[in-house]
Amino acid sequence: MRDLKHGPQSIGIGRSQASDPSAAVNEACADFNSNLSCFVLAFIPNGLDPAEVTQCLTRKLAGVPVFGCTTAGQITENGYESDALLLLSFPKANFRCSSILFENIKPLNSTEIAAQAQRQAEKFRHTAGWNRLALMFSDGLSKQEDLLVSTLETVLDGLPIFGGSAGDGLQYEETFVLHGGKARTNAAVLLLIETNLHFQGIGFDHFLPIGSEIIITDADPEERLVYEINGAPAALEYARLVGCPADQLSPQVFAENPMLLRQNLNYYVRAIREVTDGCALSFMAAIDDGLIMTLGRGKEIIETLEAGLNIHDPAGNSPDFILGFDCVLRKLEIEQKQLSRQVSDVLQSRRVIGFNTYGEQQTGVHMNQTFVGVAFFEPEKRDLS
Repeated sequence: MRDLKHGPQSIGIGRSQASDPSAAVNEACADFNSNLSCFVLAFIPNGLDPAEVTQCLTRKLAGVPVFGCTTAGQITENGYESDALLLLSFPKANFRCSSILFENIKPLNSTEIAAQAQRQAEKFRHTAGWNRLALMFSDGLSKQEDLLVSTLETVLDGLPIFGGSAGDGLQYEETFVLHGGKARTNAAVLLLIETNLHFQGIGFDHFLPIGSEIIITDADPEERLVYEINGAPAALEYARLVGCPADQLSPQVFAENPMLLRQNLNYYVRAIREVTDGCALSFMAAIDDGLIMTLGRGKEIIETLEAGLNIHDPAGNSPDFILGFDCVLRKLEIEQKQLSRQVSDVLQSRRVIGFNTYGEQQTGVHMNQTFVGVAFFEPEKRDLS
């Protein structure tokens, strides 16, 4: 099995904690060779202005396309961070890329989205022997990710799509995606990617369903608001179910006591963001009248993280790197339990790089409090003798 002490071989990684956008970009790009880069992913902390960062990247990288988003935290080579600009350079030797910008996604025109995606996919010619996947970055406050990813999964049948919703720290005010040298809100970016690396998708959480069924009895699906649970004011009933005074509900309580929705044989987290409008609950994923849900109770989070990231290719090799989209509510729970250093050690040892999200997408589903990722493996060595 390959030694994991050294960094990834297949991509370049740049990082800076500088508070000035120009200085941060210069430091993070210091070791990049623009002539060798196919594209760059940028994950921006909420302490840096995304428009300024994007302008600086455009000047510095001399024509290399830059995609990415603002974040609720970063996963660097040091593990969890909150104020680091993280850049990932994907080389031409291993990657090809085509991009689509979806603008004005709220309200979402699924017919037009499907047509755009299909046209772009048809233009993106397949390289023999290379593997294909898609990455999606979307405005994390648009509340359109559910319909967007299900539409794309249908029209791009057979192409695995992995994604994360852009964040804004814990401010929940405005989020941005990067495309065409600009930072854009109310938008989403889809990357169609080819690679000569093998890859595997990853998706897991650490919750088990507990207790009796819970019924959503009054909701506003478009705004992801729940007004009543079991016929009672939503926040009051939720507080009763989790055994917490209603005036003490907080992001930490929501993170440790999510609500789960069953689809087929799987349970997906429908995370609560905040109490609003008095006693309503604001959710971070699709919600509707009549849904039958249950509370979730967490398993040991480090054990599930280690098990979920313990993957290998058919030859038994560990990933060269894992591109990870990790929900900010997982990070909140980890911080609440004072496990940040241990979790960062696991992420570091497994070569996870990525960001903390307002939601994750995989297999056509938008979910919360989940780790979604793509593990990339080094190309097979060929005997040329």
